Amino acid sequence: MKDQAEKLRLRMKQNRNKQARTLAVISGKGGVGKSNISSNMAIILANKGHKVLVFDLDIGMGNVHLLLGSPAKKTMADFILHGESLSGIVQEGPSGVFYISGGNGLYDAIEMDGETTGRFLSGLQLFLETYDYIIFDMAAGAGPSMLRILLAADDVIVVTTPEPTAVMDAYSMMKLVHLQDQNAHFRIICNRAADTRQGQETFFRLQRAMRTFLQKEIDLLEVLPEDNHVSKAVFDCTPVYSVYPRSPVSVKLEHAVSRLEGSKGAAADGLKKESFVGKLRKLFARK
Repeated sequence: MKDQAEKLRLRMKQNRNKQARTLAVISGKGGVGKSNISSNMAIILANKGHKVLVFDLDIGMGNVHLLLGSPAKKTMADFILHGESLSGIVQEGPSGVFYISGGNGLYDAIEMDGETTGRFLSGLQLFLETYDYIIFDMAAGAGPSMLRILLAADDVIVVTTPEPTAVMDAYSMMKLVHLQDQNAHFRIICNRAADTRQGQETFFRLQRAMRTFLQKEIDLLEVLPEDNHVSKAVFDCTPVYSVYPRSPVSVKLEHAVSRLEGSKGAAADGLKKESFVGKLRKLFARK
């Protein structure tokens, strides 16, 4: 009995010390494939043995549950409007991926009041001790609550396409975050590139702008090709990696995930000196 009690205490201590890696996936504009990338990266991480939560924060227009092909019984509407706990609205999707649906028709409720913010932070703390990775699929643009999550995350993954408007909006989003926190760690994914060269040139345009105007370095995480397997999977409400794991885009997404696993983002650089929730709590207190 004594040995069992010691093991239980050790396990509880390990859980308290555990901190999930937090990834905020953003874009300057909608329609660049951000949610698709978030969902498929989660599938890949789960297949590698990680416990993963995708948190859809595109409140009112969330589609992660559709991309995962798993209908959401509860959404952020239940958390914000009906007092449900965050853990109570977690759903299980394919390949053991867990997710929280952003729901529909809840356009302004993400700007939470004090009580809701307290429940939100408490729920996130439990998630940090439960999961290995938390992927925040952010809404296009950034309201006050969204910006706080971006500032607290370990890594900010910026999704763009080669289109000039998408590149400009991606730069504007990074500038907004950088002006609040110069230690923010940006990783770029160029999606729907005609070829590797086009994707790299897109990254170089962003890199030059960030260096010239903000004196900020950014990293290229991956170039994803235009791939008709993606539209086929979306039409069937199935993650492309689940049905076409050897398709060009799936292989590139595997490379992106491997690079993430091999690095530790801001934490590795000694830039993140407090927990995600600790930093988030301070950011919410600045209201």
